[in-house]
Amino acid sequence: MSLPRAPRAVVFDMDGLLFDTEALYQQAYFEAAELGGFEVSPEAIRLAIGMPWVRGRELMLGALGEQFPIDDYYARMTDRFLELSATDLRLKPGVVELLDVLDRLKLPRCIATSSAQSTVRDHLSAHNLIDRFHAVIGHGDYENSKPAPDPFLLAAKRLGVPASFCLALEDSHNGVRSASAAGMMTIMVPDLVPPTKEIAKLCHSVVESLHQVAALVMQAWGPNAE
Repeated sequence: MSLPRAPRAVVFDMDGLLFDTEALYQQAYFEAAELGGFEVSPEAIRLAIGMPWVRGRELMLGALGEQFPIDDYYARMTDRFLELSATDLRLKPGVVELLDVLDRLKLPRCIATSSAQSTVRDHLSAHNLIDRFHAVIGHGDYENSKPAPDPFLLAAKRLGVPASFCLALEDSHNGVRSASAAGMMTIMVPDLVPPTKEIAKLCHSVVESLHQVAALVMQAWGPNAE
């Protein structure tokens, strides 16, 4: 397994890829339902994970009914997530190793996420990573969210590298669709949801962790990686 060309930039998703936040969101949704006495199925919760809330709200209302107190529920979930992330926010395996490789190769990198800029800053600051990315593309910076290619196309523009020479790293189906539509080399590192046949075809590779991504980048650059 090897990359088709040496990447000249790397674009990271955030939730579920850099940080183990998707599991925290899922826990927060479940606990908010229990604490608030809401009847929310696991299937309805999964609809909102990894989505901008505008879209997640629409999907959850479709599953739970228009009379469901969705905004009260979401406020409770957000409060619980902030409590959980203050103590349990963890990096995914291989993050620091991969960033060290990119530093060695002097490759620019950025984050393209559905989360707000303030959330990205808080998460990066918690692990002293805020200076290790050259740009952040967050909610509100682009017109159309994933699975549209807009976030990744904007990331390539900000980094000054053609999309075809960018390596995109994603954990979600919509993220893979977005990166692939932008024309980037796309690697999926699954978190909560495994790839389907459709998603696997859109990826250059599906790997278990960012450790493997670091090895692929080093291999692509050959002697220049030493």
